[in-house]
Amino acid sequence: MRTSPILLKDGYKVGHKFQYPEGTILVYSNLTPRKSRNAEVDEIVFFGLQYFIKEYLIRQFDELFFKRPQAEVLQQYARIMDNYLGKDSISYQHIADLHKLGYLPLEIKALPEGSLVPMRVPVFTIKNTVPEFFWLTNMLETLLSAILWKPCTSATTAFQYLKTFTKYAEETVGNDMGFIPWQGHDFSFRGMSGIEDAAMSGAAHLLSFAGTDTIPAIDFLETYYHADCEKELVGGSVPATEHSVMCMGTQDDEIKTFERLINDIYPAGIVSIVSDTWDFWKVITVFLPQLKDKILARNGKVVIRPDSGDPVKIIIGDKDAPIGSPEYKGAIECMWETFGGTITEMGYKLLDSHIGLIYGDSITTERQVAILEGLKEKDFSSYNVVLGIGSFTYEYVTRDTFGFAMKATYGEVNGEGRDIFKDPKTDDGTKKSAKGLMQVYRDNATGKLTLKDQCTWAEEEQGELKTVFKDGALLVDVTLAEIRNRIKELI
Repeated sequence: MRTSPILLKDGYKVGHKFQYPEGTILVYSNLTPRKSRNAEVDEIVFFGLQYFIKEYLIRQFDELFFKRPQAEVLQQYARIMDNYLGKDSISYQHIADLHKLGYLPLEIKALPEGSLVPMRVPVFTIKNTVPEFFWLTNMLETLLSAILWKPCTSATTAFQYLKTFTKYAEETVGNDMGFIPWQGHDFSFRGMSGIEDAAMSGAAHLLSFAGTDTIPAIDFLETYYHADCEKELVGGSVPATEHSVMCMGTQDDEIKTFERLINDIYPAGIVSIVSDTWDFWKVITVFLPQLKDKILARNGKVVIRPDSGDPVKIIIGDKDAPIGSPEYKGAIECMWETFGGTITEMGYKLLDSHIGLIYGDSITTERQVAILEGLKEKDFSSYNVVLGIGSFTYEYVTRDTFGFAMKATYGEVNGEGRDIFKDPKTDDGTKKSAKGLMQVYRDNATGKLTLKDQCTWAEEEQGELKTVFKDGALLVDVTLAEIRNRIKELI
């Protein structure tokens, strides 16, 4: 889309400039996660504002608004509005005045990206810096909300997976945490609602992990967060088959397809082979024993990928299956019987380094726990599996998953400050907003970020919210490495 960013707003925003009280000179707002609909999560990981600033407030406003001829900008705006609200229903002088000014007269103060933020604590505040452009603050609400809730939500979800992998690694592996970045693999791309959605969410995943099949997420982080895939590990994967590859080799020659893959095409290194095209348990109990010597002779790892059925039962076993059957034992136990392995410093079994398993279908956070706990109960290390995280996890969410909302809490009319808020009697308290100016500080007792509202301007200048954007310029330019380090400190 080449839409002017001045049009990227809800329709009702068009008239708000004229609805504020006469003499309004300042509107001060914030974006806050108001309520978690996940009982296990009471803090979100803040991510995505720098992308929003660079892409929308700077690049798009510069290229598609300020650098275009004013007559062209106004003609486009008038054409849309005349046919949307009715001819000459509103005036456009304020749009012309902004274009003439030549920059966005706004100040955004934000928490550092990668911060863990409790519910009802704002991640940023925004206000106009030139009195006549008071209307600009909340005009951007639609765009800010639409862009930012998703990367924050995906970053929060990835962090939950990371915490769980870390917990089980500490319990079943020991001091070696080196495999964790590869244990959560992003398989969501094809199920996301568009390329921008996939790239934003995929980048959020890469704050906690390195494994990904969402290639645009790497470019996203290089473009907006100073990542460099030539100098650091931004995201990575391994050669992997799909069902069309296996089917083309025919069912009768399936084992020859395995042999061709591990001997001829990938004689060394890691290769992931989808293994449930026809009979997964035949692959586990017949093919792998036949291929054992060739697999163990390779300088690398053959990764088996089941892709259907109940992932918990496939991996750790089904207690309702016939006792002693492969289904009863589960894939990991069957593979251990064939290949053996080592014992970790915590006393748990870890498959031989030449063989492994990845499951990438429908791995929710609940199934992740069930799989890792099931492995632990059978004396297997958590490092025996890599789990794929797909669009079921990253796309079955909404802005309301963590209740993200941007609300004005302070304004000035004719030079007089007004603490403003909403508190609907028909609501359960979720929509009750803070009041006035805001300071976010770190509580000395809990170490958590805490909000103080109705504070003075002097107090507002203090605390954790720092100016990151002012009058068209980005003032803080954070890197992927800095955010990842922040995430690590949260574990």
